[in-house]
Amino acid sequence: MMPDTPNTETNTTEVPTPDAPIAAEHPQAADAAPVEAPREARGGDRGGNRGGNRGGGNRGGNDRGGNRGGRRDDRRGGRGGDDDGGEELIEKLVHINRVSKTVKGGKRFGFAALVVVGDGKGRVGFGHGKAREVPEAITKATASAKKKMVRVPLKEGRTLHHDGKGRFGAGKVNVRSAPAGTGIIAGGPMRAVFESLGVHDVVTKSVGTSNPYNMIRATFDALTDQTSPKSVAQRRGKKVADLLGRGGASAAEAEVAAEAITE
Repeated sequence: MMPDTPNTETNTTEVPTPDAPIAAEHPQAADAAPVEAPREARGGDRGGNRGGNRGGGNRGGNDRGGNRGGRRDDRRGGRGGDDDGGEELIEKLVHINRVSKTVKGGKRFGFAALVVVGDGKGRVGFGHGKAREVPEAITKATASAKKKMVRVPLKEGRTLHHDGKGRFGAGKVNVRSAPAGTGIIAGGPMRAVFESLGVHDVVTKSVGTSNPYNMIRATFDALTDQTSPKSVAQRRGKKVADLLGRGGASAAEAEVAAEAITE
């Protein structure tokens, strides 16, 4: 019986190290077909791709949603820039009121804002807007005020040319020109109008109502009746100095006063 001899043959096959690529040791692995994912994974991928493409990838970005939205925003932005004329406007929030609408299921609450807008150089307007949130209501009111701005002639750029009266509903207001240094003597809603208009000296009085909507409408009724000597002279076909000289002033004083009038 022969004694068992140890097997001296060694395995020459090299085990690939983690750093060495498998494709280099086994070239046939590169040509093999990729292993398919399980059916559950494939279903998830298909659903995700379909949902992504439908939701915003292709439709919203390419044709309809993206282009329409871009053109609409451009038009709105350009229109707003034309209205403002690139100038800075003074915006004052006068009043915010909570309103409600009764519907079948209960009440829907919203907000109404009253805003006054002016350039501080003789142009002013007011507007109001309603929305479910306060910022959106203020934005609507501001846009409405910019569309309805009117020009009011100012004396020396600081006060009114003459006294006036305005009325709307039960509200009555009296406005009077004042000398330099008087300041704005007016209530809350009326003060916002004169500050936005650029008036520095004026005396006012409101009678009959404290409703800010009626007070502002009555104030605008008085401001739209304001006229300047320049417009009166042009309408009557005369010189401004001739109108100013009828008050007892000399011809030289009338000429100086006429040159000082810019509007």
